[in-house]
Amino acid sequence: MRAQKSNAVISALFVVFGGPGFVLVYVPFWITRFRLPPRGPRAEMELAFALILLGLIPLFESIVRFVRVGRGTLVPTAPTQHLVVSGLYRYVRNPMYVGVVVSLAGETLLFRSEELLIFLAAAWLATHLFVCFYEEPTLRRRHPEEYPLYQSHVPRWLPRLTPWRGGSSHS
Repeated sequence: MRAQKSNAVISALFVVFGGPGFVLVYVPFWITRFRLPPRGPRAEMELAFALILLGLIPLFESIVRFVRVGRGTLVPTAPTQHLVVSGLYRYVRNPMYVGVVVSLAGETLLFRSEELLIFLAAAWLATHLFVCFYEEPTLRRRHPEEYPLYQSHVPRWLPRLTPWRGGSSHS
């Protein structure tokens, strides 16, 4: 239980001060100063807020799942002990990254910022490269039997319509 609390604190600090906080708070603030442009169409504002909130769901769900199921953290240097293939991970291999991109797209729409749009494209590309060249090879080494099976059934970025039911006992 103590390790679980410690992992939760480490993951929360990483979200606030690490990758997700950097991508969703610090850079957008640096670019926009969080100044909203003149009020646009109501539907546009509603869509922007919906995207932001929708994108935060997988981020927070991942924290809980990595701590409780994976017995680790979101931090790459303090990874989970078990491969996480449950929850949103049954639909897409990277729900947390997808969520961050969706939230950032919402912020881009909310602030109507071309600079934020460029940052969104750069952040997605950097994430894609990180996943392809670091995360996936690392997971294949750490989970040589489980990960290739999971990888062959669950897409990297675009979610499946139905949940994958195979995999590990660590659900």
